[in-house]
Amino acid sequence: MAINQPVSFGASITCFFAAAEVKDVFAKARNGEYRLIKVVIENEQLVLGGLKPVAKKWDQEWDSSVLPLLEDAMPSYLLYRLDTTNNQGYEWIFLAWSPDHSPIRQKMLYAATRATLKKEFGGGHIKEEIFGTAKDDVSINGYKRYLTSLAAPLPLTAAEEQLRHINEVQTDIHVDTKQQSLQGVAFPMQREAIEALELFRAKRINYVQLEIDFPKESIKLSSTAPTEVRDLPKRIPKDAARYHFFLYKHTHEGDFLESTVFFYSMPGYKCSIRERMLYSSCKNPLLNTVENNMHIEIAKKLEIENGDELTSEYLYEEVHPKQHAHKQIFSKPKGPTGKRGGRRITRAPGDAEYDD
Repeated sequence: MAINQPVSFGASITCFFAAAEVKDVFAKARNGEYRLIKVVIENEQLVLGGLKPVAKKWDQEWDSSVLPLLEDAMPSYLLYRLDTTNNQGYEWIFLAWSPDHSPIRQKMLYAATRATLKKEFGGGHIKEEIFGTAKDDVSINGYKRYLTSLAAPLPLTAAEEQLRHINEVQTDIHVDTKQQSLQGVAFPMQREAIEALELFRAKRINYVQLEIDFPKESIKLSSTAPTEVRDLPKRIPKDAARYHFFLYKHTHEGDFLESTVFFYSMPGYKCSIRERMLYSSCKNPLLNTVENNMHIEIAKKLEIENGDELTSEYLYEEVHPKQHAHKQIFSKPKGPTGKRGGRRITRAPGDAEYDD
């Protein structure tokens, strides 16, 4: 599969591996031989896209090394070596370049393979990770702005203030008090999450899992793994909340249907109060955006604690609930054959009596 060909999402896109040349370069890089390494995906491999040796101090050659290697319409990975070290060796900055004008499928491919590259290189060597869609994001000034934002104390947002207030009043809640609850918090979706849902709407992928990025106060993409009904239970984390969109393909009354089912999974009290409240509060605004702005019609919305109940029978009954049968009128049993029985008063005193 060449890099400029469409990516098939029918197969796993996390199985790419580093070519032997890349592994050799990584080994030398960890010893400080290079300033910059560019890696691209080609023929289902992580291959070398460019190298820069060390010439000056790290901040003096950042822009001249990084910016010329960025393509305007094609994602790539760049590893930039700092002059500082940790107990594993030199520290590196991982730059994930995904320009706005690159094809959506390429963006998804690089997003899904990012973890593989970091594992191949060695996550302990990576000090910071920066995602960029414009060159200014990954320039030396962009990196300095990133460091400034990390150093600055973050003020509490409106959502955090509400959460703090709720935590304070929870000790006063008792049987006769009404439970406090957050109004919907409309955290924005990150670009990769939006792109994944667009692919889902076009039925190019059949599963999207989203999670809350708490530091960035946004909703990010967690997974787009190809999923069948039998795979659903293992898609549900046992220790973290998630939002799931699943394209349920099935037959109903002779018709083949593709119904979107939304799962909000929350494994009870294994999650913190903050996580439970924010996931609950963000759910409705997220669904409003997906349904009204992205025009994805959701056939069924479900809340679950774990994936054990997600069977074919359960999904079918939820998407196509049985109509409640009308209650039958109670039929009075017949009396004994050949015997009329005793008289009974069935009218008010004074009215005419009659037999049953």
